[in-house]
Amino acid sequence: MRTLLAVLVLAACCGFAGDEQFNGRWDIKTFGEPRGRAWWLEIEGAGTPNAKGKFVSAYAGDMNTIDEISIRDGVLKFGFFPKERPKPGAPATPRHLVYTARLVDGKLEGTFEVEGQQRPPIKWVGVRAPVINEKDDGTWKEGGPVELFNGKNLTGWLPLVAGKELGWSVKDGLLVSTGGANNIVSERKFWNFKLHVEYRVGAHSNSGVGLRARYEVQVLEDYGRSPDTHSNGALYSRIAPGQNASKPAGEWQAYDIRLVGREVTVVLNGKKVIDRGLIEGLTAVATDADEGQPGGIILQGDHGPVEFRKITLTPFVK
Repeated sequence: MRTLLAVLVLAACCGFAGDEQFNGRWDIKTFGEPRGRAWWLEIEGAGTPNAKGKFVSAYAGDMNTIDEISIRDGVLKFGFFPKERPKPGAPATPRHLVYTARLVDGKLEGTFEVEGQQRPPIKWVGVRAPVINEKDDGTWKEGGPVELFNGKNLTGWLPLVAGKELGWSVKDGLLVSTGGANNIVSERKFWNFKLHVEYRVGAHSNSGVGLRARYEVQVLEDYGRSPDTHSNGALYSRIAPGQNASKPAGEWQAYDIRLVGREVTVVLNGKKVIDRGLIEGLTAVATDADEGQPGGIILQGDHGPVEFRKITLTPFVK
């Protein structure tokens, strides 16, 4: 009996051997994803019966806790069961989102598909998120400021979604999206910087500013509401602002944002709402998965009307 028990224990241990290599944070490049978005994955407990994880973004643009996860024969499989209504008033029905991946030369090579749909799977590759040790410690100096919006036209900006109408224009010196527009990204890329942005949103509108084309600072009409990780001033779905500093709809507002390494400070309308918050990984706005390299500034135009009148970036140098 003791021999049989030992064999069973050994077999169980062998079943998990090497699975711990799936643990960690992964930056994911997608191939054929309609919006060109990058994803982010965190796995913990691989190699044990208690594996769990988080993912950005399966649905709704959030950081989603993984609903199901398994590792068998060197294959990681995880998924979600979001409920959706096919049309207004119809009963909510669950979908099964399925992600699978293998480790190949230290990278995750995977696919994504919706169970029961006839579309071909989306392929993706994940690399380990880099360690970025730079801190906003007072040693960084300001370089020359860069005006990203010239007040005349869209020079210096590129559309992010191929084949989608741009939906932006310049009127009376303002950069305007009427809502449902393409997201746009600056041609120039930056690493550590401070960013001054002046914007205006109408009632119930929603936008965002993407830092390094990876991390979204939320723009939302939410005057008077309690703050959370989706509020105006939040690092979207990751860091909630410490207070609601929003102005009412239709009033001009201002961001002053500092990004050094993975530390972000957000000042909204003169009030510090995030103080050197630690960015753990990509948010749903991300289109550039290479966290160790400079990236562009994204302006989100696909959620609602928004106007910008000033976008000034000052790089930091040592």
